[in-house]
Amino acid sequence: MESVPPRLYGGTERIVSYLTEELVHLGHEVTLFASGDSKTDANLIPCGPQALRLNSKIRDTVPYYMLMLDQVRRRANSFDVLHFHIDLLHFPIFRDIAACTLTTLHGRQDLPDLDPLYSGFPDMPLVSISESQRRPVPNANFVANIPHGLPDDLLRPIPDRRGGYVAFLGRMAPEKRPDRAILIARALGVRLKIAAKIDRVDEAYFRETIEPLLNGSGVEFIGEINEQQKREFLGQADALLFQIDWPEPFGLAMIEAMACGTPVLAFRRGSVAEVVEDRVTGSIVDTMEEAIAALPHVMALDRQKVRQRFEQRFSATRMAKDYVTLYRSMSRLSLDAPANQSIVTDHNVLRRPLTNGSNPNIELSLV
Repeated sequence: MESVPPRLYGGTERIVSYLTEELVHLGHEVTLFASGDSKTDANLIPCGPQALRLNSKIRDTVPYYMLMLDQVRRRANSFDVLHFHIDLLHFPIFRDIAACTLTTLHGRQDLPDLDPLYSGFPDMPLVSISESQRRPVPNANFVANIPHGLPDDLLRPIPDRRGGYVAFLGRMAPEKRPDRAILIARALGVRLKIAAKIDRVDEAYFRETIEPLLNGSGVEFIGEINEQQKREFLGQADALLFQIDWPEPFGLAMIEAMACGTPVLAFRRGSVAEVVEDRVTGSIVDTMEEAIAALPHVMALDRQKVRQRFEQRFSATRMAKDYVTLYRSMSRLSLDAPANQSIVTDHNVLRRPLTNGSNPNIELSLV
């Protein structure tokens, strides 16, 4: 749907990009299966000329996923592990080599149709991005929990910060509750800036629910922003408002804010309690009343400590090393296998020599 990394919004593709580039930096050989407008230091295999969302001629995305998966399947014997980041479309195609696959789940898992699917494919190894993400499907075949990470130098605090506003960053969607952000800011007389993508499915919600709330002073809607604009947007903010109303699988915006030293005010849903440390990197609340009362305290938190906790917990280096540990643990199941087997990930495929007792490099393909 998006290039790797995406030009604008796109959490999954952003994480795939960070993982790919960090694996290259660590000395592994990486092949990325993605749209042709992707940018990477890895070996890129284009599966279409441009991101599907940006191509106005595309009406049905499934055929393009099938074409991409066919490319990976035809090369599968070249790799030790195939690591997928495209939800579950690949399950039937790769089931016969399930032990050589990993699937990182990036979305919500509380939908009723997912449990029978995991029951039907119990041999497909899964990676969660938060402990809360896996609770609705406790019988799924989870083999690891690996939280997201960002490159240390991607987003940094702004030394001469002007501040003067709080920020909302994400999708303009009912489950993200931008309306709550507006009400919280206005209750305290604090300026609010909203940077949000509007998907087609959410256009009516924006028009009917949010647009009327934008009338009046104190709220500025600036639209969808790119990676380069995030440092200024988040770094200048006094706090990020993350007032979600759904079981958030991870919440990339929270650690993007923390990388800028910006504390987070968040509702206790999904992964929030695993990401935000109450009274250290932000505050976690359950009601609008609590949010309004907590925001001044959040804005006063030590921004240097917020950045330090980001570096300790949510770096791309930590994320990549966690994945490499998992890839290697999978290969130990077949130490007698021939050398030069490979690891494939679904937005990633990794290939590396398997030498018992050594520290081999890995060749990774991302799809």
